[in-house]
Amino acid sequence: MLEKFEQTYNQHHEYAREWKARTGGKVLGFFCTYVPEEIIYAAGVLPVRIIGSLEPQDVSEAHIAGMYCPFCRDCLAQGLKGKYDYLDGIVMSKSCMHMMQAYRSWTIHIPITFHHFVGMPALVGKASAGDFLLAELTAFKQALEKWLGKTITNADLDKGIEIMNTNRHLLRQIYDLRKPAPPKVTGTEATAMVISSMLTDKREHSQWLSEALKQIPQRQDGPKAGTRLMVLGSENHDLELFKLIEELGANVVIEDYCMGSRYFWNEAVPENDRLKAIAQRYINRPRCPLKDVDERKRYPHVLNLVKEWNAQGVLLIQQKFCDPHEFDIPAINKFLKENGVVTYFMELDVTMHKGSVRTRTEAFLEMLELEAV
Repeated sequence: MLEKFEQTYNQHHEYAREWKARTGGKVLGFFCTYVPEEIIYAAGVLPVRIIGSLEPQDVSEAHIAGMYCPFCRDCLAQGLKGKYDYLDGIVMSKSCMHMMQAYRSWTIHIPITFHHFVGMPALVGKASAGDFLLAELTAFKQALEKWLGKTITNADLDKGIEIMNTNRHLLRQIYDLRKPAPPKVTGTEATAMVISSMLTDKREHSQWLSEALKQIPQRQDGPKAGTRLMVLGSENHDLELFKLIEELGANVVIEDYCMGSRYFWNEAVPENDRLKAIAQRYINRPRCPLKDVDERKRYPHVLNLVKEWNAQGVLLIQQKFCDPHEFDIPAINKFLKENGVVTYFMELDVTMHKGSVRTRTEAFLEMLELEAV
């Protein structure tokens, strides 16, 4: 069962095309995890996160600056090359300048029938943030209704919230299985589960998770105990990075980034006003650096993850030219060190140089061994 998540991740375009042919439904691509998928599911549409191919490309240079992060350029390239030709539309929430440029370029150069921008507040700690986002979600719901020619009811919104909350709850159970020594699932397996949840119908994905949770306690091929690491930083959906780290004898036991725990960590708490409940979920979720520039309230959350999952060190990863994390990493690195956490910084590109990553990871593991002496 565990292999299914990585297989689906590797074949996510085929999955979406098959889903569309089987259901006759529409598919919306989203660029940022602040996009409210609850409303998309409520509309009867499949949300699929737009990701890159992790391969060199040469088609985006005419559309987006070369000094923008490789992830946003890779995402746009996949659209320009027709890899996402099954999308009926795209949605963007206020994210970094790089990803917003990829979204804008997509709307200009790639044929779609719908696009919408959700203005997620930049400072989610402000008292006005909830009301602002509620207005944005209302506008998004109305735009979907106009596009689809139907009304999205409270019952539909309840269904969308339930679909998302169920999947989040199951992923939290999977992550709890990474607390023991040795963990019950590898970092590679857990990450494949999270990423595949962004690319598939969560109703089906939740069934897979439920089955996996039944099978994992009986497995005989679980990971061996090793140095316990946390990964923190920029977007990364390259499973080869985790495989390489774990091949060196380490256990990646927890992460804090948008392709890991930050994506699913908290659930929407039901309210009479369904859109308000959804808005509060995204206001209260573990923040990305763009939403935490004034308060840095996510730092205690990160430290709690280190302690609760008993991570012996933190690997700080940054996609090349990723401005939000480039500004954030020095500060969170200082915070972690002041709290006795050993860290190591590694810059990445979409095409990972395995030899370099292997050497640097080995150096970090040796550092941790010396710290333990």
